[in-house]
Amino acid sequence: MLEAALAFLLGLLIGSFLNVCIHRLPRDLSVVRPRSRCPACEHPIAWYDNVPLASYALLRGRCRHCGARISPRYPLVELLTGLLFAAAVLRFGPTPLAGKLCLFFALQVGLLFSDLEQLILPDEFTLGGLAAGLALAWFLPVPDVIAHAIFWMAGENPGPRWQSLAEAALGAAAPAGFLWLGGWVFEKVRKKEGLGLGDVKLMAMTGAFLGLRGALLTLLAGSVLGSVVGLLYIKLTGKDAATFELPFGTFLGIAAIGAALAGQGVIDWYGGP
Repeated sequence: MLEAALAFLLGLLIGSFLNVCIHRLPRDLSVVRPRSRCPACEHPIAWYDNVPLASYALLRGRCRHCGARISPRYPLVELLTGLLFAAAVLRFGPTPLAGKLCLFFALQVGLLFSDLEQLILPDEFTLGGLAAGLALAWFLPVPDVIAHAIFWMAGENPGPRWQSLAEAALGAAAPAGFLWLGGWVFEKVRKKEGLGLGDVKLMAMTGAFLGLRGALLTLLAGSVLGSVVGLLYIKLTGKDAATFELPFGTFLGIAAIGAALAGQGVIDWYGGP
């Protein structure tokens, strides 16, 4: 429990930094300089007004200097990141695997809210996460067996590190390629863009961390969730379905988090006797 509590506190701090990234990266701004400031009055935020969760509560969600309302996204991102970090440690213990999942969760939270707010999935999260997932696969086995089966059928045995890297590469390439192909076909048939490359990159990053089966589960669950929520939102708000832009990356991010925490159980259940 102590390790989970420490992970929660670390998650709060990472969540605070993610808020900076979510606001600045879609706007092509530096996440280093200038220091955090109020978006309304641009007054620099003192350290004591930048304590995760606590400062928002003490300030009652308003800027100390101009009184402008602070978006509830700030404490929500901090709390969600903290809870996900704690969940990773509770499920897998204080292990390198839990650390890998904490990085994955941080990336997905950043992407989830960036897409929800700006309909942009920053390359710093997607491509940077893809590189990190592939690099970590060399040291931590990717939970999949598809590439291993391909090697076995080919009569090859390249060793566990190369097999893990192959699982990550296959998990990144196949779902991303499938999603890109679907978007290409939609564009040719409907004569308009139906899918951004950011979603393709997000799936590549997800597959590098979770492997092919985890990525496919993410794609399936994210598509169903996005369709249901999107249709309900259109119906309730009366928006035009032909012009409404669905933040698909947000739903893929939610599904990816679920797949990381419970996906193996779903895969085992589906493939069981």
